[in-house]
Formats: sequence, structure tokens, C-alpha cells
Amino acid sequence: MQGHEFDFEKFRLRRLVDKLVGMGEVEVHEEPVPLTGLSNIIENSPKAVLFKQAGPERLELAAKVAGGRSRILAAFDSTPEKVYEEFFSRQANPKKIVEVPSDEAPVHAIKITGKDVDLTKLPFHPQHEFDGSCYISSGIDYVKDPVSGRSNVGSRRLSLRNRYQTGTNITAPSDLKRIYEACAKRKERLPVTFTIGSHPLDFFGATMRTGGDEHHMIATMRGENAPFVKSLTNDILAPADAEIILEGYFDERGYCEPEGPFGEYMGYYGAIHMDPIFTCTAITMRKDVMHQTLQHGTAFQLDQTDAASMTALRVEATAMRILKNVVREPIAAYSRSHSGGSGTLRICMKQHMEGEARNAMLALFGAMKQIKTIYVYDEDIDIRDERQIEWAFGTRFMADRDIVMVQGMLGMPMDPSLDGRSSGAKIGFDCTRPFGKGDQIIHMRCAAKVFSGPARYQTVEQALEAGPLYYSHVVEAVGSSDGREVAAALDDLRNQGKLGRDKDGKYHLAKGVPGYTALVGEMYPDPNHGK
Repeated sequence: MQGHEFDFEKFRLRRLVDKLVGMGEVEVHEEPVPLTGLSNIIENSPKAVLFKQAGPERLELAAKVAGGRSRILAAFDSTPEKVYEEFFSRQANPKKIVEVPSDEAPVHAIKITGKDVDLTKLPFHPQHEFDGSCYISSGIDYVKDPVSGRSNVGSRRLSLRNRYQTGTNITAPSDLKRIYEACAKRKERLPVTFTIGSHPLDFFGATMRTGGDEHHMIATMRGENAPFVKSLTNDILAPADAEIILEGYFDERGYCEPEGPFGEYMGYYGAIHMDPIFTCTAITMRKDVMHQTLQHGTAFQLDQTDAASMTALRVEATAMRILKNVVREPIAAYSRSHSGGSGTLRICMKQHMEGEARNAMLALFGAMKQIKTIYVYDEDIDIRDERQIEWAFGTRFMADRDIVMVQGMLGMPMDPSLDGRSSGAKIGFDCTRPFGKGDQIIHMRCAAKVFSGPARYQTVEQALEAGPLYYSHVVEAVGSSDGREVAAALDDLRNQGKLGRDKDGKYHLAKGVPGYTALVGEMYPDPNHGK
């Protein structure tokens, strides 16, 4: 495929932002906003935010374009019902990157190299009160292992130091950490290229763990081959349709400078630590460049952060795939981003045998390290509706029976509740009805009957001849819009010695004493029970 055959606008940030504006998902600020004012506006808007004049340079900057499920669905061009399968379908059908010439790459429209490089002209901005510097939080890093030749992609922040240098964070276990530590041990620089201003699908690709070359994951998550361009000052390929590229290297001194603190994805600050220095050797960008920032690590608003929203989709999709191999009828999964790191998961399922809910919890705990807490609900509960969740938890969960606790499980390194340990405990709450008793009246949720459809029978007796019915179902069966005449007809049957009722209250045609209701089936509960 030649470069000119690519649609270089299809997966660019600006195209998606325009789409989100049309959906009403973006709060647009036309007025000038100082860099110190950005984060407060971003945190206090439930929408994505577009600044038309950010900072003294009056830059156009988009924030949290992936900070909500509707925005992520727009990025995938999918629906809530289909997005999980879309996510896995793309992973199962790898695509390739295709190198295009520099003169065809929109991100090479403007080229700044050498002494003209000036990072202080980019919108690094204060993001959290106790952060160690101003940040660009939307970087995607591209490197190549100088030993194996394998490409690697990740997502990292950059903290401004001067016009040529930034700090970054390479402390958590990762392929980049392994590659860089080997370079530092050899006293070698590691070339790296960052893109700033990327489509959410690129972030999904950058945070996937795969074997072999990883650059192709950008194309794979896009669902089609992707145009890449070689950097001007190093040998790294990066997306040709990005908004901005920062080229350079991590220097050979290793973990030599303190970096942080920074507000992390759990809603707490990551501690200050020693990290490498990134030196920028070139900046390239589109002519109509749109800058980008992520909302990251805001406590009490984690569901609005880009990372948590993207993680939630991945967690839910993975959970559903696991559940389909463990239980007969999984219905839904819902990752609670508020909890920090998507550590809380709700699942909805229809149990077909006793113990399925517990099997589901244990399977998820074992397969998904980030999950700390699981709530399981029956098929009649909408697990995204807080009212239904609270009701089911309050009426179906019993602590001495329905808690599942597992100890010694691996956790997430950034989880402060681990207090430095690598493993901890996980807990599950079985909020389902006692198995096999869901059709008993005392385990049925009550709500108004919605009457619909034409009459199926001419008389109450004919309706009951077809089988036992609850009162409202008798009313519906005979097409009554009143119901009082049905009560009278039932009394007529009672007086004829033809009416019975079972322990759940259904009416039957049953032989009995005229004037009395016959008791059908199992014994009725003792009215004095519990007194």
C-alpha cells in the first residue's frame, strides 16, 4: 500500500473531537484560558473539553476525549451491545504498519530540529496540587530494543525540565523498563519517539501486552493497516497521522534524577522516585495541530479519567470472555471506575446450578490481577442502576453465607492498600437469591403490572383451566380493563367449591368445600413462625 492511499484524517484526534462536538460530548471554551486554569475546568466538566486558546501561545487543546463510555464507543464506531466483540475481533485480526515517506506524513508538515527545539512552547500544564512539575500526560512512546530489534509501545507522561529535556516515569515493571535498564547498564542511549495528540484507539493499542513487535498493535486496534513515518533524528517509526511527534532519547545515565510526585490512576499520588531523562532532538507537527491532555488520577472523579474509562471497557470485555467459559449464562459485567484502577466489578448472570456465582468470582480473581472486589447479581437486576443494586444487596446478601474471601492474591503495584506488599486479599459478595427459589413469591421483586394484549379467554374459569395464574394475570387473560369483575368471578368459583390457591398465591381450579378456598400443593407457611 502506498502512502497516498491512506486517509490520514480518519484516525486523527481532530476528526474524533469534531465527531464528539456533534454528539454534544464536548464543552468548548472559546475564551483564552491560562495553563494554570486548565485542570480545574477539566476536572469540573463531565464532558470532554476543547480549549480554543490555551496558554499564552493560544493553542488548541483537547482534554479527556476518552473520558466516558459514549466517547469510547464513538472511537470504536460501535454500540454498547457490540463493543466487546469488536474489541476482541480486532485483537484476533492483526493488521500491519506501513512506512510512508516523510513528505506524505501530515505530522511532518512542520519540522523543528537542533537548537530550534523548545519544549517550553508546548502546553505542559499543572495537573494536580502536589505534582513535581507541569506535565504533558498524553504521550505514547515508541522504541526499538537495540538487542532484539523488537518494537515496543507504551504510554507515559512527560514533566518539563527545560527547552530540551523532560522527566518521565519508567519505574513500574514493563518491557520499556527492561530495555532501558539494559541500555543504561551498557552506558548507551535509548532512542525514543513520543506522539502527542492521538486517537483513543492508539492508546488501547499502546497499553496492550503482546508478544513480538508491538507497533502493529496500533494498526490492529484501528482495525486496518496504519501509516507510520520514520523519525528525523532517530530510527524509530511512529504514526504519520499523529498531531505532534517528539523525537529524542533516554540518556545513558540511568535512573539519575528525581521525578514526581504525580496524581496516579488510583486517585493517589505516586511517590517521588529516580527516573531517566528524556532529551528532545526534534519536534514535528501538523499545520493545524491540536494538542491533547488526559485527565489522570483525580480522586472521586476517576470514572471521568481517560485511563479509567479505557480500562473499564477492557476489564468488562475480558470478564465477559472469562465468564462465558465458566458459567452457562453470563449477562453483563460492569467495571466500577470510581473504585480506583477498576478494582471493583459487578457481574450479572442467570444461575443454572448452585455454586455458579462463586465459581465465577474465583475464576475472575485468578485471571484478573486488578480485580479486588466482585458483586454478583441475578438476571433481573440492572447492574448499572444504583437503586437496583442497593435493593438487591440489602435483600439478597447475608454476610455469614454470601462472602467469598481469597488471600494471598497478586495485586496492582500502585494500590496503596497493599502497603508495599505484592499480594493481598480479595473479596466477593454473592447478591443472588438462594438458588432454585427465585420463582417463590417471597423472592420475587414487586412492581406494577403492565397490562397488554387482547383477551385470550372469555371467562375466568376458562383461563384457570389452562393453568394456575396470579390475579393480575387472570385480569389480563380475560382482557379486563377494570379487574373488579374478575374478583367477583373468582368468588363465584369459590362458592361453587372450585377455587384453590397455592402457597405463592396463584389461583387454581381445585375441588374444595363451597364457600372456602382450597389449599393447593405444599403446606402454607405457619402464620406463627418466627413469633
